Amino acid sequence: MHSGTNFIIEGGRALGGEVTTSRSKNGAVALLAATLLNRGTTTLKNMPRIEEVNRLIDVLRSIGAIVIWHDAAVSITPPQSLSLDTIDAEAAAKTRSIILFIGSLIHERAHFDIPQSGGCTLGTRTVRPHLWALEKFGVRIDALTDRFHVEHNGLRSAEVVLLESGDTATENALLAAARLPGTSVITYASANYMVQELCGFLRALGVEIEGVGTTTLTVRGKPAIDLDVVYSVAEDPIDSMFFLALAATTRSEITVHRAPLSFLELELAVLEKMGLKIAVAETGRSENGVTRLADITVHPSALVAFPEKIHPRPYPGLNMDNLPFFAVIATQAEGTTMLHDWVYDKRAIYYTELERLGARTFLHDPHRISIEGPTRFKSAEVVCPSVLRIGAMLVIAMLAAKGRSMLRNVYTINRGYENLVPRLRALGAAIDEIQAENVMSLVLDADRVRS
Repeated sequence: MHSGTNFIIEGGRALGGEVTTSRSKNGAVALLAATLLNRGTTTLKNMPRIEEVNRLIDVLRSIGAIVIWHDAAVSITPPQSLSLDTIDAEAAAKTRSIILFIGSLIHERAHFDIPQSGGCTLGTRTVRPHLWALEKFGVRIDALTDRFHVEHNGLRSAEVVLLESGDTATENALLAAARLPGTSVITYASANYMVQELCGFLRALGVEIEGVGTTTLTVRGKPAIDLDVVYSVAEDPIDSMFFLALAATTRSEITVHRAPLSFLELELAVLEKMGLKIAVAETGRSENGVTRLADITVHPSALVAFPEKIHPRPYPGLNMDNLPFFAVIATQAEGTTMLHDWVYDKRAIYYTELERLGARTFLHDPHRISIEGPTRFKSAEVVCPSVLRIGAMLVIAMLAAKGRSMLRNVYTINRGYENLVPRLRALGAAIDEIQAENVMSLVLDADRVRS
């Protein structure tokens, strides 16, 4: 999907039914980076076909990897010698996940450049925690204007204290430790879902890891990895949360199947305090044997504002990617809800986009916003911000707004959600995905009908 794709939404309709959680975007990109540790063929099952994955596959192919899709599975075989001179800089620049390649590539090259990372626009998102973590393994990284220059004079196992409990910084440290002889210890690590996913895959490669799910990871590396391995991508809690928020905002009865319960328990507790009626039935574990799954049914409910501020924290706290969904839910809750988005510079400002659809908000500063409800949304035409979860939040608001809305340039949404339009249609939503050049003809046709 290119940036000229738009969503046309006829909102205010009753929704209902069942939806199955998609597989994890953030888990998938970490696994793609980790395939470069393995000289054999890695087959990743249930791989989401989304823009973020497509861009990283473009990068893998550009450096010589053989990548073959088999329905929903993808197999990756690295070359005997990587060709970093031919790396697809355009594809790499479109995703911040390219930074994860550093932790894998240091085992293949003593010095190299990779393009600077892109992705969502969320103010200053420093890469220093990555640089400081990898320094402990003997790596030097210079963050230049358009690229990272990486070099080392030999790698060593290490004890790493992460100065920020970041997901990707933890993953980069894991990738660095995975092929180093001896024992490395990563403290103040993230224990979030994508980190646990990566740990599961590294274990499948024969790397010994203790402390999965905690903030201290002990890694005994495996210097040479040459295996044909099959691993399944686990379910995405942020995808589950999208549909839970859709049900809450539109007062619909929706069942979300295969939701990763361990990574949604705090979100569900907050929603129950807001008056949302929820039924949870555990159904076992994902194919990786680790991720607890449940079917979650949301019943139409009258909501009230959460009495405390809602704010994210590192796992096991409320997930930072789920905070925008609480913004749209808060518009339908009686009273005033405050959100404190301390993680990202300026993301709270994006929540004011809900005003275009009739929401009542008060922006305290770039990190804090109060939202007053309940709101009767109105239809509108909005340009989708270049922030994935904000775009998803606006889709929910438009589905709740009576009348025809348009969300322009939805490339950012397609970067992270697979088959979103057909999945929403299956729940009764009236949503179309059209190219920008077709929008004017639709408008003209509508004018002719009115006349």
